[in-house]
Amino acid sequence: MSNTHLDESRSPQIVLPLDYEPKSAPRFWTVGTLAYSAGGLVVLFCWLLWGDFAWSMRDRSIQPVVQFLLKKFGASDTIMAVLLSTLPAGIGIILGPIISYRSDRHRGRWGRRIPYLLITTPICALAMTGLAFSGVIGGVLHRVLGTHSPGETMVTLTVFGTFWTSFECAAIAAGAVFGGLINDVVPTQFLGRFYGLFRALSLIAGIIFNRWLIGATEKHSQWLFAGIAVLYGVGVMMMCLMVKEGSYPPPADVEHGQRKSFLAAAKLYFQECFSNSYYIWVFLAFTVATLCFLPINLFSVPFAESLGIDMQGFGNYAALTYVISLCLAYSLGSLADRFHPLRVSIIALGLYAIVTLWGSIYATTPLRYGIALVAHGVISGTYFTTSASLGQRLFPHSTFAQFASAAGLVTAVATIAISPFFGVVLDVSGHHYRYTYLMSFILTILALFLMLIVYRLFLRLGGPNHYAAPQ
Repeated sequence: MSNTHLDESRSPQIVLPLDYEPKSAPRFWTVGTLAYSAGGLVVLFCWLLWGDFAWSMRDRSIQPVVQFLLKKFGASDTIMAVLLSTLPAGIGIILGPIISYRSDRHRGRWGRRIPYLLITTPICALAMTGLAFSGVIGGVLHRVLGTHSPGETMVTLTVFGTFWTSFECAAIAAGAVFGGLINDVVPTQFLGRFYGLFRALSLIAGIIFNRWLIGATEKHSQWLFAGIAVLYGVGVMMMCLMVKEGSYPPPADVEHGQRKSFLAAAKLYFQECFSNSYYIWVFLAFTVATLCFLPINLFSVPFAESLGIDMQGFGNYAALTYVISLCLAYSLGSLADRFHPLRVSIIALGLYAIVTLWGSIYATTPLRYGIALVAHGVISGTYFTTSASLGQRLFPHSTFAQFASAAGLVTAVATIAISPFFGVVLDVSGHHYRYTYLMSFILTILALFLMLIVYRLFLRLGGPNHYAAPQ
């Protein structure tokens, strides 16, 4: 939108009647060089929410379907932990910082975030389709290899792992810039409520999948997953084509149009992100808070199966969780805008500690498992909704994606270190999945301690009303 400059010295003189009442000027909200009227903001929200719905259908389906397929293919709990947690974290360590650093400094006609989404989205959709048919492909390869085959199970798991690696590479690269896109195009004063709407759409996607689609996983997993892949590819591509980024000033560290070498860029990246102790505390707090939910999420389906709950029963519990969370989503986003996401997130973690402690003791029957799972889903969702805009509120705006990737880097290292431990504990203990709640409780207590340290430092830097991100 072009700016109109009025030269008052050359404007004609206007005499207004005494009873003239000026009409209120239309209100605009700005972020960077972008300006939105109320109508423009609604259009922006609609396209971003449409892309987020497709994104959420992918995310809501990937974990339960992949857990089901891995168990069907004969994978152990340790292999599940490595594939679903350690491998993505390892990929994130490599791709996250590179993509986010380059994205912050990219300048082009499509913006600095959308080009990366346009490249990664088709790759991600094709990899999901490959995952859906990995059992069929593995069986064909096993027969082709004949006596040279290491076994159908091993061949199938290898095919699955190949497509899974491709999927995670594309998904992690896209995730590294998606938050940056929101940061660049959504006015700051709407971030909490915007993420509340995002959370609501994600929950609706979860309700649809778990109430009406997950039951088809056991018999029609290939076509179900392939259909979601098409929805994701089309939805995100449409969003990319319809959302417009603004203009950005040249990056401060790019001189004479020449980018730094890889080593110089890596040195600058680590220098900017890890030289200030405040951000290190923030990264640690974000990391442990993310790990809190990992043990339960990784093994929720096997836990249900161990108690005789089928996929449809599991889906009903998940759908109930999403319905409750949907009713809370927008209000939680508003609370984050009003009281600051850091404060509300700390309260959410305190509630989660109570839930996981209860689950570690009492989740021994299908009904109690259902209660624990629903409470886990609602309170963990509360944390994710209230903390969704926390990075945007704490990190520097101009290099947000870079600092967000640094937080992701720390999380990835910790995930690689601890995820196999979850699987080993369960394998050694004879698959007592109730221990996942105990592990989550211990991590939640540590996360609360770190968040309180961050909050104290946050107050020293100006608090909710006068905070300025250290440069």
